[in-house]
Amino acid sequence: MSSMQSPTSIPQSPTRLYDLDLPTLQSLLAGWGEPAYRVRQLWEWLYVHLATDFDQMTNLPKPLREQLAAETIIGVPQMVDTVRSADGETRKDLLRLEDGETVEAVLMRYRRRCTACISTQVGCPIGCVFCATGQMGFRRSLSAGEIVAQALHFARILRAEGERLTNVVLMGMGEPLLNYDASLSAIRRLIDPRGFNLGQRRITLSTVGVVPGIERLAGEGLQITLAISLHAATDRLRDQLVPLNRRYGLDALFEACHHYVKRTGRRVSFEWALIEGVNDSPMQAKALAARLAGLLAHVNLIPLNPTPGYAGRPSPHAALTAFTAELERHRVPYTVRLRRGVDIQAGCGQLRQHSAGQEEAT
Repeated sequence: MSSMQSPTSIPQSPTRLYDLDLPTLQSLLAGWGEPAYRVRQLWEWLYVHLATDFDQMTNLPKPLREQLAAETIIGVPQMVDTVRSADGETRKDLLRLEDGETVEAVLMRYRRRCTACISTQVGCPIGCVFCATGQMGFRRSLSAGEIVAQALHFARILRAEGERLTNVVLMGMGEPLLNYDASLSAIRRLIDPRGFNLGQRRITLSTVGVVPGIERLAGEGLQITLAISLHAATDRLRDQLVPLNRRYGLDALFEACHHYVKRTGRRVSFEWALIEGVNDSPMQAKALAARLAGLLAHVNLIPLNPTPGYAGRPSPHAALTAFTAELERHRVPYTVRLRRGVDIQAGCGQLRQHSAGQEEAT
């Protein structure tokens, strides 16, 4: 496995339209002898009208629709199960892919926005000790189309309810920067003004710190938000929580973050799951403040979400107060994030393969 990208073994026949970028789709239809404007019409059916069936594409001639149906599929995942939080603001869907693998994706409703949390891999190769996805192991990476399809899945649901998808976070199952090409292709598909047309600043990509990926992302010319799942400010502790830190330590990670800010002008967000007696001490807060000195950054704090494979507990209120007091003393901007969907295992670090509340056999 390369340090930048894990393998993707996905059935390639028939052609999955969501996997094709616009130039590739143009080549496909040109090879069929179709005029160029048909490409734009098809693109709009896929990403503007969110069509799930070729018969819905009424301005395409019937012979073209028949050929599309014979030789391609759109690539809409099958919804196997859905669970909703008690407050009704979060839903988690189990989606089956073409080869039978499944991923979880989450929709969170807020007062002024609706956010889809989508996955980039089936499982995860990183193995963070407190993360349910890491505990299940790694199966394969998703294609660009399989990533995009999760966002469009929720966009359809919201549209039917008179709402719209406003934000997308690549914070679900998997490490996006170990599936770099597919993740970036999916992002570019979502922000395409000729298609889904989601604002760049409404997309967040979360990584545990794949340094070559961060450096590469800095040169993409994008204005998305980069989020780093940090969780510790000393190498000794982070080595225990996030195994990738043994390969890309904190010095290398923060050098990459400084480079990213310099190239993009964008603030970096740092995610910190507060674990009682592990990383919630004022000493860790002080070390975090020292790491962030001179960096355009913001810290998102969230008490640990419980998972079956990790005995750690969320930090109590007193520890949270002491931790944030130290950040305030060093003038570090932070937010204590609202825990969402914990009752349905839809919170940060809780995604796994579940159906009706039970883990699927793998």
